[in-house]
Amino acid sequence: MKAFGEILTLEEALDRYLSVVRPRPRGEEVAPLERALDRVCSADVRAGEDLPPFHRSTVDGYAVRSQDLLHASPRDPVGLQLVGAVRMGERTEVRVEPGQCARVPTGGMVPAGADAVVMQEHTRVDGESVYVLRPVPPGENVLHQGEDARRGEVVIPRGTRLRPQELGLLAGLGVVDVPCYLPPRVAVFSTGDELVPPDHQPRPGQIRDMNAYTLTAQVARLGAVPRFGGILPDQAGAVEAALRDAMRTADVVLASGGSSVGTLDVLGEVVPRLGDPGVVVHGVAIKPGKPTILAFCDGRVVVGLPGHPVSAMVVFDLLVRPVLEAMLGLRPELRGPRTVPANLVAPLVAPQDRDEFVRVRVRWQEDVLAAEPVLGKSGMITTMTRADGYVRVPMGTRVEAGTQVQVRLFD
Repeated sequence: MKAFGEILTLEEALDRYLSVVRPRPRGEEVAPLERALDRVCSADVRAGEDLPPFHRSTVDGYAVRSQDLLHASPRDPVGLQLVGAVRMGERTEVRVEPGQCARVPTGGMVPAGADAVVMQEHTRVDGESVYVLRPVPPGENVLHQGEDARRGEVVIPRGTRLRPQELGLLAGLGVVDVPCYLPPRVAVFSTGDELVPPDHQPRPGQIRDMNAYTLTAQVARLGAVPRFGGILPDQAGAVEAALRDAMRTADVVLASGGSSVGTLDVLGEVVPRLGDPGVVVHGVAIKPGKPTILAFCDGRVVVGLPGHPVSAMVVFDLLVRPVLEAMLGLRPELRGPRTVPANLVAPLVAPQDRDEFVRVRVRWQEDVLAAEPVLGKSGMITTMTRADGYVRVPMGTRVEAGTQVQVRLFD
């Protein structure tokens, strides 16, 4: 009779697995800026120039010397001589001397001699005279040269995931070729004689495959490269052949279904034959997700996930995600999902032998975040679609309503 190995806590399982796998990026490449979104920088990016490269006005108004306006007020405005106007996209030769000002548009170069810009709303113009109705401190409405980024400064540290704002910064600095880690390649399989593709009409006893789409989407959302290898039957030979073939090109192989200890669960039989050191963990004290296989076979990460959609997604987030994030090259402090504190709406009780991860919906309730449990079996994908994240309830404990919990948000 099949049996689980040593049942480990989540932390024990992850620590043991990471100590064997020791995940790291598989290499580096230069990616063009337009295809660098969600990639991870493989080197510190330094500013090659100041940003902005000149003092810029942040408003439409008049470049002034702040010293001239110390006593300006609506009752006693200070009149300044208008000596010119700055044109957008051009270097200005205008210079502001005491008692003078120059017209400047938003984004325009602040002329020499000026140390502030007064908004046009705070002025009154009469011919070549501009009357300023209020004082302005030095630097007001001016973005100084190098204030955003200084030449030589590390603006994007190695291990940073490139979001839209990082891409904008790189564009502003003229960086069009970005050093990036190569993303891990992940093969995804679903196993089970009962599964059919989504475009098939299931016969009695069959069900459409959901894990192919949830797992490949989770892989892609992290920034890795998924490839769905198909639905495999509950036959050890077919499963072993498919996984071995995938290991030739993939860094990570995920197979859902067949990871438990039933007579039709073939992953426990197949995975140990795929290479050394083989199975590192089989059985984790979590609900959902106990029948999880974590293996390392001839340099390839191989994970057997439970077949129920919720279980597979939760196990991916808890045990596969940390491996992929390390292989992506993310800095440790940037790994893992976002969490938010929320007050539990209803009590939760975990079983004596497992930590339970309960799906919750997060909502505002009297100006505080509340976490409302979304209860249901691990085969019910709607418990995920109705939820925003989940909370961890330690084994054998009861968490009362009103307790503040940490909600691990879905991406």
